[in-house]
Amino acid sequence: MSKAFEDISAGLEDAIAHAKGRKRTVIVHEPIDVKAIREKTGMSQRQFCATFGISLGTLRHWEQGLRSPRGPARVLLKVVDHDPDAVIHALAE
Repeated sequence: MSKAFEDISAGLEDAIAHAKGRKRTVIVHEPIDVKAIREKTGMSQRQFCATFGISLGTLRHWEQGLRSPRGPARVLLKVVDHDPDAVIHALAE
């Protein structure tokens, strides 16, 4: 079998085990309320995008639930949610 097949097969086995309630290596990420995070900063969509380097279209997709932030964007949003002033201050330096 190819490495790709083995990886896909292992992922499917983990997903099935998770769905059946068995503990596996699956990491479940809670949904992020991007609109609530942005509103917490008191910024408009345009201000938020300009401050954090996010495209307006992407932000709108997140806020409408059409897409979910992933990777570094998810991390940035979690940090902004935790302490928006610290992130804004760090970016201003």
